[in-house]
Amino acid sequence: MIESLQHLPPATATHAALADRFTDLAPPLTARQAAIESARCLYCYDAPCTRACPTGIDVASFIRNIHDHNVTGAAIGILKQNIFGGACSRVCPTEILCEDACVRNNDAEGQPVKIGLLQRHAIDNARFDSHPFQRAPGTGKTVAVVGAGPAGLACAHRLAMLGHDVVVFETREKSGGLNEYGIAKYKLPGDFAQREVDFLLSIGGIEVRHGQILGVNLHLQDLHTRYDAVFLGIGLGASRRLGLTGEDAPGLSAAVDYISTLRQAQDLAALPVPRRAIVIGAGNTAIDMAVQLKRLGADEVTLVYRRGVEAMSATGHEIEIAKQNFVHMRTWAAPLEVLLDASGKVRGMRFEETRMEGGRLAGTGAIVEIAADAVFKAIGQTMGKSGDGGSLDDPLARELERDAGSDKIHVDSFFRTALPGVYAGGDCIAPGQDLTVQAVQHGKMAALAIHGDIQSISSTSFAAGA
Repeated sequence: MIESLQHLPPATATHAALADRFTDLAPPLTARQAAIESARCLYCYDAPCTRACPTGIDVASFIRNIHDHNVTGAAIGILKQNIFGGACSRVCPTEILCEDACVRNNDAEGQPVKIGLLQRHAIDNARFDSHPFQRAPGTGKTVAVVGAGPAGLACAHRLAMLGHDVVVFETREKSGGLNEYGIAKYKLPGDFAQREVDFLLSIGGIEVRHGQILGVNLHLQDLHTRYDAVFLGIGLGASRRLGLTGEDAPGLSAAVDYISTLRQAQDLAALPVPRRAIVIGAGNTAIDMAVQLKRLGADEVTLVYRRGVEAMSATGHEIEIAKQNFVHMRTWAAPLEVLLDASGKVRGMRFEETRMEGGRLAGTGAIVEIAADAVFKAIGQTMGKSGDGGSLDDPLARELERDAGSDKIHVDSFFRTALPGVYAGGDCIAPGQDLTVQAVQHGKMAALAIHGDIQSISSTSFAAGA
């Protein structure tokens, strides 16, 4: 927890200086830049960029709208498929999705159309007199959604569009999930995440109740009985443990806890910042953590991974951001021991150098020690205990089938769980890469499945009654 770092000094820079370091990672396009960039699009038939987009945004269509000076029309086309189009334009790894598929990569320029920045331009500059989507006539059905993250809210929004009433149950005091609490502050600065949630909810028909914890004051059995369907978008609430002695010592904490505190901080200058830090992990969260520490003023940040750079789950773009912020990367080193000082606080870590032997990772016996005032683990998350966002510590929820080799919820191709009337999506299920854009698609597709199943049940009941 972040409390274990309170012995560290606060950031040395002023709040104003730090705020400048946590603005948007990339500046927005001007109207002229957007016009020039949109003219580069070839508006492909059966565009590969659209096929690469997890939410199926018609990329060529929205870019043509920008080119034709119809920015609001472009935004509506985006939001129709991805109601979190604003956040995704900033955090989505376009370099491995739509932009990687762009045919412009194969021409003389060798540069894709800047799809992410064009999407951001459309969303940021659209003007709506009211919510762009109207609700269908009321169905009289009410659906419970557990979790107000991208998956849950995307599901709720689509269900509301289809005429259902929705009650969203959220553990934390704010809605938004990963967008509000887990994304690097330089990717979603200011109150953007909350403004996007407010926009989503303005369609109507969605009630959000905060402080609702599955397994504590909220129970799946009750929801299953009281509502016509239930969608679980609970994410993953607990950080994986290293399994080392000293893991709970002051100075060692989960990266997601620190990122959450940073995103909610009113004064960044008051945050505890280590002079020297170690971040253990190889994903985008590890990169986010390391870069933000450098921007807060840490002198030395070392990201350590047990395999090589080529095996890191962070994208090449994210790794380049780390390098630009002078994060040192130490690969082929596995955590071996937490080093503590005489008072029991973290003073560094001991690692064993590794290599591949016969296709397996093996230790070499060579030891490396890295001094640090704090260690942050970013080695993945699992289902948590009661009180965490992603928890199945609930009598009926514990009966949900899990995927083999995983503690995630098993669902079919329509996001149905083994329990009739209960659906799930987002990070708490196995398919996908734990991306915001995929969580949004899960929620949207689950909503369509719920709608179809509810309508089918209603039709069957009516026919039986007739």
